[in-house]
Amino acid sequence: MKREDNISGSLDWPTIGLYLALVLLGWINIYAVVYDEGVHQPIFSFTLNSGRQLVFIVASFFIIMGIVILDLRFYETFAYVLYGLILVLLFLVPIIGKEVGGNKAWIGIGSFGVQPSEFAKFVVALAVAKYISSVGFRMDNLRNQAILFGIIGLPMALILLQKDTGTALVFTSFIFVFFREGMSPFLMIVGICAAAIFILTLLIPNQLYLHGGIIILLVLLIGFGKKKFKRIAILTVGAIIIMGVIESVDYVVTDVLKPHQQNRVKALINPDADPLGFGWNVTQSKIAIGSGGFFGKGFLKGTQTKFDFVPEQSTDFIFCTIGEEHGWVGSLVVVVLFVALLLRIIFIAERQKNRFTRVYAYSIASIFFFHFAVNIGMTVGLFPVIGIPLPFFSYGGSSLWGFTILLFILLKLDAHRGQVLQRI
Repeated sequence: MKREDNISGSLDWPTIGLYLALVLLGWINIYAVVYDEGVHQPIFSFTLNSGRQLVFIVASFFIIMGIVILDLRFYETFAYVLYGLILVLLFLVPIIGKEVGGNKAWIGIGSFGVQPSEFAKFVVALAVAKYISSVGFRMDNLRNQAILFGIIGLPMALILLQKDTGTALVFTSFIFVFFREGMSPFLMIVGICAAAIFILTLLIPNQLYLHGGIIILLVLLIGFGKKKFKRIAILTVGAIIIMGVIESVDYVVTDVLKPHQQNRVKALINPDADPLGFGWNVTQSKIAIGSGGFFGKGFLKGTQTKFDFVPEQSTDFIFCTIGEEHGWVGSLVVVVLFVALLLRIIFIAERQKNRFTRVYAYSIASIFFFHFAVNIGMTVGLFPVIGIPLPFFSYGGSSLWGFTILLFILLKLDAHRGQVLQRI
């Protein structure tokens, strides 16, 4: 394979610029969370999260250098090897890991901890891309579909054993990749309908109304459509399944979900029901964001932030700081930067000649979109609190490094988009 002499000139610098802007803004907002005007510790202080985050940021640049220097063929050739290694690590976490915040998702190395599930995202993306780009692959083949769901299902199951439901749900975003590569939208539609039915059932306590609505809809569909036995049978079976889902919601919420998960669902449906209990996080989050108004209270001037009203504000609820101190304008800037990054990744994906790189690019776009949409959504009460970080903003080395690796492997592959990958 012919190497390019000037790899830096081939990298997508607009994307790198967006990455640097997001990392810088994230670092500044982490400092805003921990700032204490009575102590006046500088942003570089290693006793603060901002100082430790700076160490993670510097380490990220060394990681980027390693990604750029590494041979292009490594990522495709060793995708399955990396996948096997990450499965081993995920399997070991519940056995030798340490518990942080109720989740046993960390492997401790002295006082330092690493979260393997954050690195599983880019590894699974590589494995999915390698399988879909294999010779003779067809997305409409049921065997291929089963293998793909197995590739994302194994790490999901192992992460669920760590009690980290939020991170496990991130892997469901790969359904968008499968859809882009030719899978029928049927599964996506079924999933959306199931989620809608689940939420409706929670919102409407009296299930008789839902059952009555479904029966009326069934009668209308049969009455105003073609009177064919097959069509009537399919509609009837579908209605029965939906009614069964409705009946199962109460069982799932009461007997399957754990108490803290039940509280998150309750907080989503009605956070005002217990504002000092399970609704505290979301209620305080919305107060912090709303209090920022149009222009915000000013950098380091957030009272909700300063007095620690919102738990986990350096990590899961970092967006509250942006909303309170920088207002609607600052929040819009952050949202625009993320949307610009997502659009840029999709642009990169669509200009690829190599299927492996295109699939990997769409995997990255899906993962980033899930984190961005759900994290911001849960801070404003649109989604349940499932504990996933906002990329490049939330405090943590594993999170920052995981997202950095995700993005820069893509930029490395894209830098060689004119070349034909040769397997070794």
